[in-house]
Amino acid sequence: MRDFPIITDPTFEEKKSYNAIDRFWLERIRDKRDLVLVYFTLRLVALFIPMAILLYLPLPNAVWVPIAIFYTWMNVFRYKSRFTLMLHITSHRPWFKSKYNHWNKFLPWILGPFMGQSPEAYFSHHIGMHHLEGNLEDDDSSTMHFQRDSKKDFAKYLFGFLFFGLFRLTAYFNQKNRPKLRNAAVLGESLFVALCVGLSFLNWPATLVVFIIPFVTTRITMMLGNWAQHSFVDADDPANEYKNSITVINHKFNQRCWNDGYHISHHIKPSLHWTDHPNHLLDNKQEYADNGALVFEGIEFGGVWLNLMKKDYEKLASHVVNINNMYASKDEIIRILKHRTKKIPRTGLTMDSIRQNQQVA
Repeated sequence: MRDFPIITDPTFEEKKSYNAIDRFWLERIRDKRDLVLVYFTLRLVALFIPMAILLYLPLPNAVWVPIAIFYTWMNVFRYKSRFTLMLHITSHRPWFKSKYNHWNKFLPWILGPFMGQSPEAYFSHHIGMHHLEGNLEDDDSSTMHFQRDSKKDFAKYLFGFLFFGLFRLTAYFNQKNRPKLRNAAVLGESLFVALCVGLSFLNWPATLVVFIIPFVTTRITMMLGNWAQHSFVDADDPANEYKNSITVINHKFNQRCWNDGYHISHHIKPSLHWTDHPNHLLDNKQEYADNGALVFEGIEFGGVWLNLMKKDYEKLASHVVNINNMYASKDEIIRILKHRTKKIPRTGLTMDSIRQNQQVA
């Protein structure tokens, strides 16, 4: 249990001057705070696309294998999370001005497939479903009906998403009568699969390294992340964003991944700029405390997931921030953590049902 710390996660610092290349991009992007994303994208393009081309060439194994290993290492272990979470924030806040709107398609359609993302599927699932349904019963990625410290239940959750995710997403959009999002997700996923099949006939080892391994590992890490983000759900108030999500602060994960650890404020204000999340937490500490929000320091979502699978509540509790002395003891925190990981029975609680009840009231 930790007192409220000084936050060291990144916020925006204005550059003293901008060079000609900076000014070129600043004329085209909507927010100067996203200039860092442009340069990160250019780095990925310069790194992965030339390597991908090399892997499809008839190189001797002594050359091809080291390139394949380096590509996989850099893609899966170094840049995958950073790219996925850049795609995340640019899905919520398109980064190019309306005059250059077509450039907003570069990440999902051009660079995305190299980084394990099929075009449009992420946007359709995350923006078109997850945020609208808020981890409640209509959310296909909801964690509510699983025991969230159970390896077996996590395996069920992951298996269902890997093998049935697109079908369930399609069914959701059919039910909600959102054909545009459905068609975009199906088209993007289908074209990606067709690309992989076609390129496998050309060079299956290269296709495995360049597209398939990044795709599979991305799907796994996204669901691991979502599980951790929504592991602690209060069965008495599951629609409360403060009580169905968590925030992690002061970890290098936030430095590398655009403050993605601030998941509570992200659900409260999905369009909040990534550099504003630390101040949002500082400005609303009492509201976090009043709602029993769980904020962890010095650990990221992967660490939360790992300790849940180990049922190490002592370790998890040691990272919980005691906002405005909201907890009396470490034992109290452990009781809350265990309560919020329990499987929640189906009751028909959806965002639609909440809105209907509000209209009646």
